[in-house]
Amino acid sequence: MSWTDLLRRAQGGIGLARRLPASLDDLHGPQRGVVVLPRHLCPPGLREFDVADDARRRSLYGIVLTRGGRNDMARFVNAGLLRQDWPVLSGSLDPKIRRAQSAGRTAAASSLDHA
Repeated sequence: MSWTDLLRRAQGGIGLARRLPASLDDLHGPQRGVVVLPRHLCPPGLREFDVADDARRRSLYGIVLTRGGRNDMARFVNAGLLRQDWPVLSGSLDPKIRRAQSAGRTAAASSLDHA
């Protein structure tokens, strides 16, 4: 099961399925620098995130994963950094996602935890 399958199952599928990229390889966000999110994701004043700052990056990823669309995820989330941040980030996401990860602990969770 892929990470997208895990998140789709956790959220009941249909709406989230349309927003998620097919795989982590589709996430090409920056590895460094400052990201400025568009207004549809964040209110003014909370839109700039330094990717080098672990806490700010996890906040950025949390916002994009819960509010963003497929293109937002591909543009702002870096697959390697998401894998690195997943153990901490997953604990702050929707409880349904955490439960699905805990229950599954299959290839989906492993792809984030160990890739």
